[in-house]
Amino acid sequence: MQNAEKMLELKAKLEEKGHIVFVSKFAEAMVGKSDEEKEKMKLHQKNNLDAIREFWKIMQGTDAVLVANYDKGEIKNYIGGNTLMEIGFAHVLNQKIFLLNPIPDIPYYKTEIKAVKPVILNGDFNKIK
Repeated sequence: MQNAEKMLELKAKLEEKGHIVFVSKFAEAMVGKSDEEKEKMKLHQKNNLDAIREFWKIMQGTDAVLVANYDKGEIKNYIGGNTLMEIGFAHVLNQKIFLLNPIPDIPYYKTEIKAVKPVILNGDFNKIK
């Protein structure tokens, strides 16, 4: 959600290629907000609007999940805790898992992410099949 603007751009690009794309209904509210504002909004959405379950419901019946893992601060290809949970949901649902960029070098996360065997796109949407 920190990169809501980029997520919505990805959605449009994938739809141009014929994919049906779902993003959290909370993404658009993040557009144009500062990082600090986004963090407050995310906490509110999770605590008061059941945002984690909302995305779980969206995932039902889908074929795949695309993780938009952009740099955050000093961490290249960042994947946060909530996204790690969504990767786990996708794995349990037997969905394909695509990472836009390589697996981040985050202790403990890296092993868990490797274990679900994601397809690393390196920005190449033609790898989505």
